Amino acid sequence: MKVLVIGSGGREHALVWKLAQSPLISKLYCAPGNAGTVAQADNVPIAADDIPALLGFARRRGIDFTVVGPEQPLALGIVDAFQQAGLKIFGPGQRAAQLESSKAFAKTLMAKYGIPTAPFRVFADPYEAERYIDQHGAPVVIKADGLAGGKGAVVCKSREKARQAIDYIMRRRAFGDAGAQVVIEDFLPGEEVSFFAFTDGAHIQPMPPCQDHKQVFDHDEGPNTGGMGAYSPVPLVDAVLYERIMAEIMRPTVHAMAAEGRSVQGVLYAGLMMVDKQPYVLEFNTRFGDPEAQVILMRLESDLLPLLIATADGALDQIQCTWREDAAVCVVMAAHGYPEAYERGKPISGIERAMQMPGVAVFHAGTSWRDGQVVTDGGRVLGVTALAQDLRQAVDRAYQALRAIRWEGVHYRTDIGRKALHAYSLM
Repeated sequence: MKVLVIGSGGREHALVWKLAQSPLISKLYCAPGNAGTVAQADNVPIAADDIPALLGFARRRGIDFTVVGPEQPLALGIVDAFQQAGLKIFGPGQRAAQLESSKAFAKTLMAKYGIPTAPFRVFADPYEAERYIDQHGAPVVIKADGLAGGKGAVVCKSREKARQAIDYIMRRRAFGDAGAQVVIEDFLPGEEVSFFAFTDGAHIQPMPPCQDHKQVFDHDEGPNTGGMGAYSPVPLVDAVLYERIMAEIMRPTVHAMAAEGRSVQGVLYAGLMMVDKQPYVLEFNTRFGDPEAQVILMRLESDLLPLLIATADGALDQIQCTWREDAAVCVVMAAHGYPEAYERGKPISGIERAMQMPGVAVFHAGTSWRDGQVVTDGGRVLGVTALAQDLRQAVDRAYQALRAIRWEGVHYRTDIGRKALHAYSLM
């Protein structure tokens, strides 16, 4: 089969890396790809949101199956366009992708169907939002309604901080039209978990839970990012909590979307907050997370391609996937200044040395080739990912590999997985 992966980040490199292991694939492409994907696929210089060009390429090259990585093309309707052209593709249609592309839609759906989430209000007028804050008080979380690259949520512990967030998102339009509306929800104290499942709109195949690290600095400090690291498994999620998440959140959401005529076919990703063992939904996404995909795909023992095809064909109940018992950890190496302004074009050394270490994969995100050398070309640059028998060994292995890689101004967190190691020590 000829397979096309759409996207250019660490998630897409992980998808390419895993799909390249499938004996069913004769040719693998990635559009536009990065300096890492070129090792396993032919990079295609077409932007991930250029749907007409991607469709034309798929037709010309006789692509048998397309896998969409990032959220933007899903929100723009790439799945609908490919399906209307008679081409097979993995991912939700535009109406289903609204579960991610509109926080207001997702929160309203959860309220309608009794899916646990924090109390909230939606505002299109910044003055009304500010009046609500004056009356309601803090702490609250203020979220841009639309897609903001994982950076559109601001935790506000005071009224003044909340007013600043409203001004930043709605008046100054820091996230463009994504900030035309905001969701203001009550702050939930607890621990976050990322929970993923394949779904064909009726059936569900859950994946191992992960824990992401959103803040840019150690100890969960600093502004939100797209994600600075992840690990799996998560000791917080035992068998009882796992089934509770499935029963109270994942299955009801799949059924709710089907009842609304918006069946999700692809990945359903619930960002959860655990409050005294009760899971609440912070947000839904309709694609693999980044960097969660890196650790999930490292733990997947099955061939990924049949899983994706069965999901797209509505036949997920006819296939089973197996997962490694091993633990996986991903540590993101970022450019200096991220998630704010950062420089590009810094030469990177040591990637090959890191990749030679056992159980290690280095997934490229913001990289490109310049004069025969890999250079930085984004905020999150690399995701150093390690698989090992247990989480402590995986953490040690990931950081050992990371220390082999260098460039000017590199930044990374030093505490990825620390919460889980502390939890294990208490067991």
